[in-house]
Amino acid sequence: MTPHRSETHRPVARQPIRRPDGDVLGHEYLYRSRSGRTAGVDRWSAARQDAASAAVLRTLYGRRTPCGTGLVFVNVTRAFLTGEHPLPPADHRLVLEVVESVPADAATMAGLARLRDRGYRVALDDWTASPAQRAMLCHADFVKVDCRDLDRLGDAGLHEARACGAQLVAERVADERLQERCVALRFDLLQGYALGRPALIAAAA
Repeated sequence: MTPHRSETHRPVARQPIRRPDGDVLGHEYLYRSRSGRTAGVDRWSAARQDAASAAVLRTLYGRRTPCGTGLVFVNVTRAFLTGEHPLPPADHRLVLEVVESVPADAATMAGLARLRDRGYRVALDDWTASPAQRAMLCHADFVKVDCRDLDRLGDAGLHEARACGAQLVAERVADERLQERCVALRFDLLQGYALGRPALIAAAA
């Protein structure tokens, strides 16, 4: 499927992902509405989510590789994992952030294995220890945990997320109190307003 043209001309924002000492490992690149605001992509249909991911990837890799040396986290849907939609060539910086709605069916699992072999990195977004996420965990370099889920997950949920050696990323770290809590919980990386707000970088080409 070719994304509808209206979905390819949107701003893109990036938010830093930092180590506990403050150093930047990379950024998550986020689709935005025409006005530059959060678009609520996770509530869209699968086809529109595909188009949003394609627009972000086109902005970042359409004419050149992203500037800098940090990792590039981009939300992707099942269609990018199975090869239905193309990905930029693996550059050892691009991290495919698998959205939580992706099922762990045979095509998805085969696609993840193939992409890892080609040099792509993989992150699981919004870890809730769902059956699908548990199945995909063996392919994950990073597991992202929404701070709003910390109490529900508990120590056992975080321990499971680390079981295959993935680095844990705390998302929605909104303030200093949460930041201190995530450091105490031994998160490897931190993302949220306390570490840096999303900033617009460009309009999609």
